[in-house]
Amino acid sequence: MEISRKFENGIVYLKLNRPEVFNSFNKKMAFLLQEELIFASKDSQIRAIVLTGEGKAFCAGQDLAEATDANGPELQDIVKKHYNPIITLIRSSEKPIICAVNGVAAGAGANIALACDITIAKKSASFIQAFSKIGLIPDSGGTYFLPRIIGMQKALALMMTGDKISADEAEQMNMIYKAVADEDFDLFVKTFSEKIALMPTKALFLTKKAVNESFSNNLEGQLNLEEKLQTEAGKSCDFKEGVQAFLEKRKPVFKGN
Repeated sequence: MEISRKFENGIVYLKLNRPEVFNSFNKKMAFLLQEELIFASKDSQIRAIVLTGEGKAFCAGQDLAEATDANGPELQDIVKKHYNPIITLIRSSEKPIICAVNGVAAGAGANIALACDITIAKKSASFIQAFSKIGLIPDSGGTYFLPRIIGMQKALALMMTGDKISADEAEQMNMIYKAVADEDFDLFVKTFSEKIALMPTKALFLTKKAVNESFSNNLEGQLNLEEKLQTEAGKSCDFKEGVQAFLEKRKPVFKGN
């Protein structure tokens, strides 16, 4: 199975599972990931999503054997039907998505990692905008997210050179949330994800929605959006629980609604 799934403590762990080709995407894996993201976003039992890879790599990008196969999908279809829906689903998901980069993240693999809400990487992992090495441009939202995360100059340099960036370098330039020692990685991801899963899920989604729209809003538009989303958050059961817990000086028990 190209995608493996495990559910534990309110978290669904989705693992890219083609380790023999460094979890590079083919059509089947791309469509399966889309299906899993749709399912996870709608399942009320799931409070957080962790996306990671099997074996030594997170994801080496597109499987070039498929992309160059005369009977395979056209490059336009690969971008339009495989990757674009994945990025859209990640950014629109009502559940927080944590990317646990366990090894190299190259090409579309790197940009899918950057599109997630929070990205954590092993210190031995690396990120490569590999597209220029084969005469292509970055896709999977790379030209949108990377300049916004690290600035135009650094983004263009990484895209044009295809240089490899270590996890420590990625953290230093604010490309990812945190680089974690390999021996501590699994426990850190588990502990961090469980913390996120216990938070008020609806409020987290509304926060994500506000950040998404901030990329295109002016200040007035963003203030109006915050007013609208805060009103919506204030109607949630978790808001009532949070206030009650504060008044009673206890830890809140959020239900995610």
